[in-house]
Amino acid sequence: MKTRSKSTFFAVLFAATAIAFITNCSGKKDDGGHSDHETTEDASGSNEQQTTKPRFEVDRAFQKQMADVFSSYVDLKNALVSSDAGKVREEATDTEEVVAKVDMKLLSGAAHNDWMNYLTPIQSSLKDIQASDDIEAQRRAFSALSENLYKNIKAFGLGGDEAYYTYCPMAFDNQGAFWLSENDEISNPYFGDKMLKCGEVKEKLQ
Repeated sequence: MKTRSKSTFFAVLFAATAIAFITNCSGKKDDGGHSDHETTEDASGSNEQQTTKPRFEVDRAFQKQMADVFSSYVDLKNALVSSDAGKVREEATDTEEVVAKVDMKLLSGAAHNDWMNYLTPIQSSLKDIQASDDIEAQRRAFSALSENLYKNIKAFGLGGDEAYYTYCPMAFDNQGAFWLSENDEISNPYFGDKMLKCGEVKEKLQ
């Protein structure tokens, strides 16, 4: 009887742990104050992402340059998914070079001011990633990079390309963190293959 009771207890404990993990990884946890993400909920209760259009109308050439930055960022993200610190550093260097090629003269007024506000923290995060061989430190710098690139894409757009703003509630000891992806498939850069599919798309940008 004692053996059966112990077996029952551990079975219940395992089930409760699994349910807690699934619930926490579903993205329903508080998203860190990002309440402006544009999602709609249908009658079935599922979330459907609306496509957010850019805030500014800018030269298509600038949007193409932003699309190049995003493409390089995706390579960086994928290196983090693979948990390859050396590759992460290489991709951060490449992304910094692509950012440096963006022609801010294509912008004017408030759009130019916004770009200048985003540029410095983006460059700083990329340098922080390059300066470290520690994958967790790289991931923290990547989180800051993702936040600023998100603001950038939301302001200027990608000229027709799409970016998916995705949230993992369990990143950094359940503090949560966002990243951008080229599609709606979840490949978590904060955990890699440890919890590859942990996350939820919060917003679709174009």
